[in-house]
Amino acid sequence: MDFDFALPDELIARYALEQRSESRLMRLHPNGARSHHRFEDLSELLLPNDLLVLNDTYVFKARIYGEKSDSGGKVEMLLVEPNFDGSWKVMVRASKRIRVGQLIRISRGGGEIRVVDELGEGFFSVRLPEDAHTLARRYGELPLPPYLGRPAEAADEQRYQTVYADASKAYSVAAPTAGLHFTPKVFSALEARGVERTYVTLHVGPGTFLPVRADTIEEHRMHYEHYHVGPEATAALARAEREGRRVVAVGTTSARVLESFAGEPGAYQTNLFIRPGYTFRRVGALVTNFHLPKSTLLMLVAALAGQQRILDAYKAAISAKYRFYSYGDAMFIEAPRKIDA
Repeated sequence: MDFDFALPDELIARYALEQRSESRLMRLHPNGARSHHRFEDLSELLLPNDLLVLNDTYVFKARIYGEKSDSGGKVEMLLVEPNFDGSWKVMVRASKRIRVGQLIRISRGGGEIRVVDELGEGFFSVRLPEDAHTLARRYGELPLPPYLGRPAEAADEQRYQTVYADASKAYSVAAPTAGLHFTPKVFSALEARGVERTYVTLHVGPGTFLPVRADTIEEHRMHYEHYHVGPEATAALARAEREGRRVVAVGTTSARVLESFAGEPGAYQTNLFIRPGYTFRRVGALVTNFHLPKSTLLMLVAALAGQQRILDAYKAAISAKYRFYSYGDAMFIEAPRKIDA
């Protein structure tokens, strides 16, 4: 399937807007029509008694820079997740091949990281000189997406987090960016509208954003990501289902949690790859950003909206000069209405 499109470079949002909720919002109606709004108007587009589900994960300073102890070659590491044996899974970029047993000196005198195993596709297991989060706070950089083409700046430490991110859940290497538009004022308007909200957690890993390299999308395999659904969210989802209320996912990460979750509170993993042909069990609408060409995120939104419908919407967004990607504008996608036979 063709999920490619040409995006002018000037439409990549390299910096966040000064005010979160001033982003533009394209609505894809259930009948296929499109309308244009501001994100601060979201409450007017939702139905009273909708259940809004948000991902409250927190992005930590997972990008670590260093040099090979033997050659001085530059190395960039992304801390991904802890392994069961106390080592950490990392994603590595280096000018020359990294080998098992190699020592990486952390820039600015942070000690040495030892490579203990090669996992394939650029991933390795390493031993860190201290606790990963302590290391990240001291020497790490916020892992902005590479397509922004710039290092993280002071403003990003606040703007590349949702206002509801839970710092005790600091295991994500990327923000659940659909949530970046929300503000306390937006939440107040949603409450006044009668929209219920609840929180789940999915720790965003780099696999979410890896391109599809397989010959067909059916051959692509998603990396596992950890998620958690607590008793409060479990009860809210059960009530919504029992009462026939619509569930609105905020972001593709929340959507994947909702579609993976079997109904019992707890911690789980998912590698669910949602693509056209998938039948949604819980998600009735989606708040999301504009995604990269050929990405699994674009395929997910196409599964909900319809492939041609979403590609036409992207074409219209480009013509209307919407801002794309993590710091860009948003969409509100309502699932097409089912027509009875």
